[in-house]
Amino acid sequence: MEFDLIERIRRRTDTQRDDVRTGIGDDAAIVAVPAGRELAVAIDTLVEGVHFPVGTSPEDIGWKALAVNLSDLAAMGATPAWALLALSTPDGSPAFFDGLADGFAQLAGSYRLALIGGDTTRGPLTVTVAVHGFTSPGEALLRSGARVGDIVMVTGTLGDAAAGLRCLGEPDVAPYAALIERLNRPVPRVSAGQALRGIATACIDISDGLVADLGHICAASGVGATIDAPMLPRSSALFSHFDDAVALDFALSGGDDYELCFTVPADRAATMTADLARVGCGVTRIGRIVEGQGVRVLDAAGNVLSPSHTGWNHFAS
Repeated sequence: MEFDLIERIRRRTDTQRDDVRTGIGDDAAIVAVPAGRELAVAIDTLVEGVHFPVGTSPEDIGWKALAVNLSDLAAMGATPAWALLALSTPDGSPAFFDGLADGFAQLAGSYRLALIGGDTTRGPLTVTVAVHGFTSPGEALLRSGARVGDIVMVTGTLGDAAAGLRCLGEPDVAPYAALIERLNRPVPRVSAGQALRGIATACIDISDGLVADLGHICAASGVGATIDAPMLPRSSALFSHFDDAVALDFALSGGDDYELCFTVPADRAATMTADLARVGCGVTRIGRIVEGQGVRVLDAAGNVLSPSHTGWNHFAS
């Protein structure tokens, strides 16, 4: 039965690439890294009840499991190529496997990403995806290049996914469909990440919350940052259901946005905005890099705000 289920996934995710010499069906995949390119590799595990709510559709699980990994490649400025999928599930329902594979394939097809192998086993519902992509030598975006005076910018809007999670507890979720869609089907900013190469000084994707993830840039770069709270981009869908204070809290620390937060020299900010507009990605200036350490959030009067929490921590008590 296991091999029948693997075959169902293979059929639904079949993408042909010349650089895949041997894909699903052997003990290991064989792939060819193009000459003069470096390989970027990322892996994430999604656990039912932790990273997606119980009852999430298999199609949405498949999409999100790949999306969060592609977001990591986007934050490095990498071009996606291949993926591995490891799946633990309590039963071998063909309908579940079909749905998960279909959701995975819908997103993978946008990037000609090939699924080249993986594993299946019985156990609690857990999905692990490893992705591989290409960068040119020395061009990968890192967290460690931010410098005092740089501008802090973010793509898209913030807070929708965390709001969507909150809305799942409502008796009627239909009015919150746009927010829940952001939770279940994040869109990785792959093209934006590629546009940042050679201009951005540091970059990270926002998975654990803006304050927490910008804090990682600060720690890696040996700098501090200030965020101007009124500048944070938030969607009309978010404001239609939540007041400004709650929307701000979601934007600062909600997580699961999978937007890019990056730093850029002040004299390159306008160029960066135009470059991202050409790939269909909105971007907002939200703060600046300063001397010191950590992240401070300022209101319109320059007073320091304290978010209700600083972001997601898997091992917090």
